[in-house]
Amino acid sequence: MVNEEVSSLVIELYSNIEDFIKKHDPERKLRFSSDLKVKFNELLNRFKEAFIDYVLTPEQLSEAYEWVEVLQASVSDCIKYLGIKGVTFSKELRSFIEDPRVHLRKKIFIYTHDLVRGKLGLADYMRTASAAIRTSYRTNLRSTYQSWVLLEVLSALGKLGGRLIYPEHRYLPLDRSGKQRVGTIPPNAVVEVKGRGCLSFFVEAPRPIGWEDTSDLSRAWRLYTALRPDFMVYGGMVLNILEPDSDPPVLRPNVIIECKELEDWYLRSRDIRGPLAKPLTAEEWRAKWIEGLWVGLADALGIKKAEVTEVIKERKGLRLKEYQLVTLYKNFYKPDRMYLVSRTRVPEDVRKYLEGEGIYIVDGVGFNAGKLWELAQDLLKYARQPERTVIELSRETAELLNEVLELTGSDRVVDEVIREALKLLLSRLRGRQERRTS
Repeated sequence: MVNEEVSSLVIELYSNIEDFIKKHDPERKLRFSSDLKVKFNELLNRFKEAFIDYVLTPEQLSEAYEWVEVLQASVSDCIKYLGIKGVTFSKELRSFIEDPRVHLRKKIFIYTHDLVRGKLGLADYMRTASAAIRTSYRTNLRSTYQSWVLLEVLSALGKLGGRLIYPEHRYLPLDRSGKQRVGTIPPNAVVEVKGRGCLSFFVEAPRPIGWEDTSDLSRAWRLYTALRPDFMVYGGMVLNILEPDSDPPVLRPNVIIECKELEDWYLRSRDIRGPLAKPLTAEEWRAKWIEGLWVGLADALGIKKAEVTEVIKERKGLRLKEYQLVTLYKNFYKPDRMYLVSRTRVPEDVRKYLEGEGIYIVDGVGFNAGKLWELAQDLLKYARQPERTVIELSRETAELLNEVLELTGSDRVVDEVIREALKLLLSRLRGRQERRTS
């Protein structure tokens, strides 16, 4: 169906909704009897479905479902090769993966509600709701591709003898929601590769840590404004990369991996305000939060909005091309190596520029996991043996260990008990071997 036809259908369905409301709910309270409510919801859902078709082409919607299918297959591979129990995604991406079209329909719920209540005209609705759909579509495709890249790299490490040792519950989290509330920046995953060591993976870090007052906020501020590459990788079992008194406020990564899913990503620009933003005090932060809350509440109640006084004047940021931003990541964090993974081919002039900055290009990847194999192998160069090793015990062995701990005293730690037991066993085995050879 061509866009003009879809546009006409949207207008027609909107007219049907308006006629229905004028007849059954002239005060627009949206309170209907059960039968009328079913009819109204049917009209509303038809309208939202048609509106999605107005904003996105059939090819774009098909692409979303295809990418989601590939990602789900990648999750299965990671479970198989890395020995994990499952993968968890952010609430946003999880909803998109379940059904892209249903997710996009949720994104216009509030706008559609305001439309039928008469708070938004059709022209304003089409502008704002269209933007919400396009933004959600692009953001989730980006997250889908980024997640696919990481899962395939981890699967490759699994094929090379790797296993997930952190988190211990063996569910791989691909978001950072709530992970830094206690004032540290933990990894999303630590993989141990037999005979090589550990690699710690951080997704879109650093993110802000918890804070309570101005002194805490001043230390955390750089985490709000820090540049966030897609993935940072550290050799060894690194459980916290926060260094609040350093600049940048995290440990220097061994490797950074940045992913690009768009065909024309190198033509796009982005405003970078973060490192230039003036810090807020805790009081200013709270004032901004309260003012934002009041504006939203006033809008919901239909009260005239109070003028919101700007608390501070923000400094202007930098407008950079996406490929320049990639080099900024490298210069800011100074990793030992940085990779750019591009779904499509990178033009020769952009490639030369990035390679001239010391960035390794892996392009034309599409969804071909084989093209990430060499990258995964290269990561092993940075693997380091951890100071402590995670050992899995059967229930019977764990119960025996607990019994030994109880008999030897609560001041004895697990490491000490196991070490002493192994020394005793080793001594007996060596004595037995000596007796056999004598």
